[in-house]
Formats: sequence, structure tokens, C-alpha cells
Amino acid sequence: MGHRRSPQQIPVVVIAGFLGSGKTTLLNHLLHHSGGSRIGAIVNDFGAVEIDAMAVAGALGDSTVSLGNGCLCCAVDASELDAYLARLAAPATGIDVIVIEASGLAEPQELVRMVLASEHPGIVYGGLVEVVDAAEFDATRARHPEIDRHLALADLVVVNKLDRAADGARVLGLVGSLTDRAAVVPAAYGRVDPEFLFDRRPAEERVGQLSFDDLHRHSEDEHTGHLHTGYDSLSYVSEVPLDPRRLMRFLDGRTEGLYRIKGYVDFGAYDPVNRYAVHAVGRFLRFYPEPWTGAGERLTQLVLIGSGIDTGALRRELRACESDAPHTDEHGMWGVLRYVAGPDEQDAVRRTAGEPDPEDPPFPDPTEPSGTPAHP
Repeated sequence: MGHRRSPQQIPVVVIAGFLGSGKTTLLNHLLHHSGGSRIGAIVNDFGAVEIDAMAVAGALGDSTVSLGNGCLCCAVDASELDAYLARLAAPATGIDVIVIEASGLAEPQELVRMVLASEHPGIVYGGLVEVVDAAEFDATRARHPEIDRHLALADLVVVNKLDRAADGARVLGLVGSLTDRAAVVPAAYGRVDPEFLFDRRPAEERVGQLSFDDLHRHSEDEHTGHLHTGYDSLSYVSEVPLDPRRLMRFLDGRTEGLYRIKGYVDFGAYDPVNRYAVHAVGRFLRFYPEPWTGAGERLTQLVLIGSGIDTGALRRELRACESDAPHTDEHGMWGVLRYVAGPDEQDAVRRTAGEPDPEDPPFPDPTEPSGTPAHP
């Protein structure tokens, strides 16, 4: 078992797509292959349910609450969604990830906005997954031209039902041309590796927070497993601290197809007290400072996950962020601090997890909702 991470927010993943694209099939697949992680789901016509990932996925349909128009983004306001998120994110549920499966008529941009506007400190945006039917993509696009806009918003696109498409390669290429640097993953029967969406919890660790060893093991081992769907991963470790300005340039220019970045960053003399847990999904970015503990070696440890990414080039870019200079620029951390939650939010997360509050770190309060830079 790795060292225990400080309490962090539960990611909320939005799964969208037009009718018949395979959203429920994808969710059922995630439930059966979550590796022991507990999934909370807000599903279709809008019902909030707690689902043990090892339970029969068929129970999902009996736990939904139907609304008249069946459209989550129109029928539920942000405060109602917040209430469901608060219920699922309560520590007693033991939930590790929340999945919102939207109606086929829902507007993804509105759903993402509602999640980002949530005032609950225990959740964090986990990305927009757009599911498309490869066999019917041309017909769907003719009937719903707004799909181009939906694809441009997505962090991950699952091109489903490729086994039924006569020209799957063309569809994959077309979908890729319509996205904004999103990872595009081919699939049949919704079989996408859950590693793309959330950290599957190892059976021996109940706290639901993966150590770097866990992250490395899952990302590397899955390439030989039957769930492999063409994603690439890179594990990066450095004994040399990273320069915050260089790292922010790397993060701001994230390459096409790079879906997730997770792990810890050592900024050396820029902050000798804390290491920084990093959570990036698509274009969303958050840093979480947490005190160094013990006398162990101080390392930067990151896992990068994407589709079609050049892992060699990414490793070189990260190496270029290394800096062992003994002197620091007093403004060097400003770029990082824009994506750090303020002390009120961090303390609220700790209280939600039932942990005592440490002294407040010297960061100003956030002035913008989660999902945008935490500070102007």
C-alpha cells in the first residue's frame, strides 16, 4: 500500500451523446470493470442512485426517477443537481467517482456548466465524455448538426459501434477533425478502459486514493489486458524539482489527445514545505498543495494518459521543465497558484472527509468556480 494522500475531491464525469449512441452500455461496462471502485450515478431521466461497482448493472434501471421532458439540463436546476451531488459525495457512501449519464436530448455545455458551478467542496469536474455511434454517425450528424459543437466541447470522445461501421477509419478521422485536442477512442459495445475515466481502487486499499505505485501499475499493466482500447500512458519520475513557469507552459500547451494528468509535483525551493497533487482532465486543471511528510525522498511523480500521444516527446518536454537552480523567482509560482483551491475550499474538503484542519496555507480565497483558474 502506498502512502495516503490528503483528502481530495470526487471527480464528476459527464457522459453525453445522442439517442442510441451507447451511453448506458458504456456505463454498464464501467460498472462491471471498475476494479472495486464505488460509482455513484445520476442517470438519464434523472435519478440519483448509489451503485456498488460490483453489483449487477441491471439494478440501475430500477433506481431512476423519471422527469416529464427527460432532459437533465432543462428539468433540473443547479441547486437540485448540487443536492444530488452532495448526497453521493457524502463520506458515508464511500463513492470514488460520480457519473452523470445525460439524456440523449441534453445539452452537454449546460451540464458541464452546472457541474463547474457546484458549490459542493467535495466534488471536482472529471471531464465530458461524448459517445457517438460510428455506424450512424453521418445520419446523426445530418439530423443533429449540433453534434459538431458537442464534439468540440468534449474531453474524451468514444467512437462506439465500430464493429458495425462499414468505414470506421473514415469516421474516426472525421470525428478527430471535429474535436478540440480531445482524446478519441475506438470502441465496440462500450468497452472503454475505465482507466481513462477514473482510478480503479486496488482491493487492498479502501481509502479510494491511489498512490503513485498504483497509478503506475494500472496504467502500465492495462496495455496487456483484454480491456486495452488503444490508449497510451507515460510514467514520469524526477528527483530534480520542476520549474513552475516551465511546467505551466507545458500544461497550457497540452498536446492533442492527452486526456489525463495525475500525480505529484515537487517545486523545490519555490515551496519547500508542500508538494502539489495535480489533477488535469481535458482542459480542466487543479493543483492541491499538501505538506511533505516523513524523511522520504522528494520526487515529482506523474502519470499521463491519452490516445495517440507521443510519449517520447512528452517525456522530453517534462525533462525540459526540470530545474535545480538554488534561487527562485518570487513571482514564479503565480501561474500555479491560479489553479490552487483557496484555504476555505481546502478546509471544507478536509471537513467533508472528517479530517482535522491544518493551518491555512498562504493562498488567497478562490474567486471563480471550480473548473476555471482559482485566482484571477
